[in-house]
Amino acid sequence: MNHRNSSVAKRVTQAMRALPRDHFIEMSDPSLVVGRIIPPTNAISEILQHATIMPEHKVLLVGTGAGYVAAVTSKLAAQVVALEIDSTMANQAQLRFNELGLRNLVQRTGDGTAGAADLGPYDRILVSTPRVADKAELIAQLADGGLLLAIEHGENNSPILTRYEISELGATLRKELAMVDFSRDTGMTLLDMGMVDQVMLSEARRVARDKKLPVIKVLRDKLNMEDATLYKRLAEEKAMPFATIEELLPQVQPELMEGFSRSFLDSHHLIPLKADGHSLQVATDDPDSSIGDIFHMYPYQAVDKVLVTPNDFKRLWTTVELSLQGNAEQLWTATAKLKEEQEDLLDGEKNKVEAHLITLCDALLVEAVSEGASDLHIEQYKHRVRIRLRVDGDLHDLNQYKLSPQDARGLINVIKIRGDMDIAEKRLPQGGRSQLTAGGVNYDLRIQVQPSLHGEAAVIRMLPQSGNIVAIEDLGMTPKLMKDYRRLLQNPSGLVLVVGPTGSGKSTTLYAGLSELAKDGRRKVLTIEDPIEYSIEGIQQTWSRPDIGFSFADGMRSFVRLDPDVILVGEIRDTETALEAIRASQTGHVVLSTLHANDAVDALQRIYDLQVHANSIASELMAVISQKLAKRICPECRREVEPDPAILAELFPESVPDSFRCYEGAGCEACNGRGTKGRVAVVEYMQVNSEIRTGISLQYPIARLRATALDCGLVTMRDSALAHVVDGTIPLSELPRVLPSERMAPEKRGAW
Repeated sequence: MNHRNSSVAKRVTQAMRALPRDHFIEMSDPSLVVGRIIPPTNAISEILQHATIMPEHKVLLVGTGAGYVAAVTSKLAAQVVALEIDSTMANQAQLRFNELGLRNLVQRTGDGTAGAADLGPYDRILVSTPRVADKAELIAQLADGGLLLAIEHGENNSPILTRYEISELGATLRKELAMVDFSRDTGMTLLDMGMVDQVMLSEARRVARDKKLPVIKVLRDKLNMEDATLYKRLAEEKAMPFATIEELLPQVQPELMEGFSRSFLDSHHLIPLKADGHSLQVATDDPDSSIGDIFHMYPYQAVDKVLVTPNDFKRLWTTVELSLQGNAEQLWTATAKLKEEQEDLLDGEKNKVEAHLITLCDALLVEAVSEGASDLHIEQYKHRVRIRLRVDGDLHDLNQYKLSPQDARGLINVIKIRGDMDIAEKRLPQGGRSQLTAGGVNYDLRIQVQPSLHGEAAVIRMLPQSGNIVAIEDLGMTPKLMKDYRRLLQNPSGLVLVVGPTGSGKSTTLYAGLSELAKDGRRKVLTIEDPIEYSIEGIQQTWSRPDIGFSFADGMRSFVRLDPDVILVGEIRDTETALEAIRASQTGHVVLSTLHANDAVDALQRIYDLQVHANSIASELMAVISQKLAKRICPECRREVEPDPAILAELFPESVPDSFRCYEGAGCEACNGRGTKGRVAVVEYMQVNSEIRTGISLQYPIARLRATALDCGLVTMRDSALAHVVDGTIPLSELPRVLPSERMAPEKRGAW
């Protein structure tokens, strides 16, 4: 008996391998939802093994569907008759049978109740449709010793495989054989949806098993589809609700997380959202995640799963964690402030702070961090609230966040509380600061709230305080400029300025130099910064605190008594700091600092404006590095393209060099379809020599001083930008963004 069962199982397995399911999924009529018509592999295998079909048998199948089960059965039996009520489905199945050369298979259309007596009798009859309630006519078509197997509904509507046979006395015997599991895992679901083939699924299962990952996480990387679209379709197929983080945030009860083991939630890919009595709702990014253990470990009688995308799952997890860390303090602060100020407010409701708004604020900050944004913008207009992130220099809308005016007011109040501002004051601009830790990185948040026509607007600047320091090799400098920069750092004294607009990477360039100085134990390096953006081992760093009377200038005066070799001052923003920087250089120190200026030569005018004597500048200034950031082409989708004729005409008024090439990103998953990923510095470098020193001392007009610098080898921003374009680092379209129109064409050298 065991040998017979083993033999049957082997034949069923071989038949199923010989006929891959995807042959019956890729049908010519796209309107057919074929995947739902094919039972999962494990269910088919179990039914056919119970049927014990022999090579000499004639089989009747009632409910053909896509035809896959009938085709597999034809590999086991001598003849198969298939009945399907849907004529379109039956015709599609017949086409597949013909293509596969299945000559022992007859397809008919009908509801199956009457069977096909003219082609009987049958050794086996398999009924897969619940429409056939009365099986008397079918049983009458069984051959001697024949069996009828049907899927029927048992307790709780669960599918049960039932066997009918005729006894020697002519009685119909019924026996329930087993419950059949018709649930499909995600891999099988995607296969039945026609989104993957059997080879891809088998490989994904192997990788998932080796890496201990859910199959969906492996397959989603191979599918060229937006996560939201993929997971919505999966939710539909699996009859699960799908939701976005924006829909879930107002319902989240963060305190639920504290009642669960983190390792349990992590291993099961679950986040508890809300509980109502004995029922629990959880979010998951794995459609196959099991909730069975919850019933054994926690006092819930019902658990509902909501499917979310992996990105929303991570954001949701981090948001709940942040809420647990900050809710108590923030809510207490909010309540206290409101209580103090309620008597002075005309409309207390406008200043309401609800827990879900704190969670929403955290979610927006997490979104900004995950996107690598430098700024988060919240703006109110007449008919909408707009939320945007500045990523790689450009603003991008977060359209998934739909806020009402009331929500926007509450969110602004949360931001004000976080920045220690007055929530009752709505007439004047306010500024504040806060801290955030996300992904193991500390962020200093610079918050500015501004009154506007339709309500207050807020901008939060995200300044990472720790992370990977960019190496000099990754700054975007040519090999010669890197060599010159390193040489500047080795000088015994002098002033080096890195200039550019806000957010142009000036600090990054200085930190790259500091990281190399930190490795040289023979020199002492001190910094005064606001804020300290990176912690560097081997360098003494100090945070400027002007609120308590400790400014950049105060730090400089103190530093010269600490025997330093190199001093970094975060920014020269006033006369006092500029004079202290010059004095520190004159007393034998290398001084590094930043300045807001449009280009390397324009920096001199800025220092003149700070009332520093021209001779002092001329004697101490070693070099000026001016820079702006350009978007870097995504290396995963970079391709060579034809240049824009209008930009070419500006760049090369006379003729385009034969060697000129340009590239762009096509857009891919790695860059979120933008074609660019990250930014790189476009640098202008002015090394101060004797001729330039003379021009500074005599305070040449800026135009003449620039001409002198050009004659002395000034590396212009145009030179650097073109090198990046030809190398395929930045797209040609970035040049008008980093170069003013008068600097697009080559500048004339030898004018003086």
